Amino acid sequence: MAKITILGCGFGTALAILWNNHGHTVTAWSKYRDEIDAIVRDGEHKRLLPGVIVPPTIRFTDDISCAENADILVFAIPSRFVRETAILVRPFVSKNTVIVNVGKGLEENTDKRLSQVISEELPDNPVVVLAGPCHAEEIGRSIPTTVVCSCKDKKYAEYIQEKLQNNIFRIYVNSDLTGCELGAALKNPIALCCGIIEGMGFGDNTTAALMTRGLAEITRLGVAMGAKRETFNGLSGIGDLIVTCTSSHSRNHRAGLLIGQGIPAEEAVARVGTVEGYQCAKIAYAIAKELGVSTPIIEQLCAVCYDGVDPRESLSRLMGRPSKAEEEIF
Repeated sequence: MAKITILGCGFGTALAILWNNHGHTVTAWSKYRDEIDAIVRDGEHKRLLPGVIVPPTIRFTDDISCAENADILVFAIPSRFVRETAILVRPFVSKNTVIVNVGKGLEENTDKRLSQVISEELPDNPVVVLAGPCHAEEIGRSIPTTVVCSCKDKKYAEYIQEKLQNNIFRIYVNSDLTGCELGAALKNPIALCCGIIEGMGFGDNTTAALMTRGLAEITRLGVAMGAKRETFNGLSGIGDLIVTCTSSHSRNHRAGLLIGQGIPAEEAVARVGTVEGYQCAKIAYAIAKELGVSTPIIEQLCAVCYDGVDPRESLSRLMGRPSKAEEEIF
């Protein structure tokens, strides 16, 4: 069994329940005292995980020193707060601690993957990425889930696999750290698009087309950024894409639904909360332009989200693009 500290009490609460129920010693941290107090008082995270009982054996705190002497330190933090949290926790992290990142995004302004951000601030610790189709709402209810983990040094990925896998949470190891992270991050803009399509009243045909061509864009851009093509056919690629594009649990999908119904993108994101696809779309499109990679879906999403283009106009632009063969990669 391991001593686990989890930073972040959104998805982190679900993971805390999962690993506590399988015998680990778990502490969960949030910088928001009112969030901690509410969870402890109610015995559940009513806003994010209503009806999911939080065992009293999980320790909740707003004291970041809780990371001291942890075997495993989990970052379950929105991408825009990862660096500041890493800096905040740095004085308390042992060199023997293995860090796990479950966040799915890219850092704005630097375009870096989150494992790169964490490694810059905590250079003495191995960073393992855990990704794949895993909604907090289902993890917390012990619904069988399968994910993938990756690290620059395979032995640490195998360590996390051994320690954190159990009979409802199966972990595969993948050597492609870049691909695993990019698949998890880049599917979010596509999920935002699928929500928009549903909000506009279109159906399964359109959603299937978006997901399929979206995967082509993710793969093109991912390979150009150094990932392996085959990774995007796995759990952190098509697996995470499916669950995020089709589920009502997906914040990206929910925000897209509002946009498709006519709500301005900024307001839709504010209503839903953390919507990683909104920020990631802008970052991904900038990277794609720099690398000369074609990402027309992400381009049109940026037009809708940041330039105020009507989603129907963006859809028309996509459907009216010059004809090409499906086999064309670039």
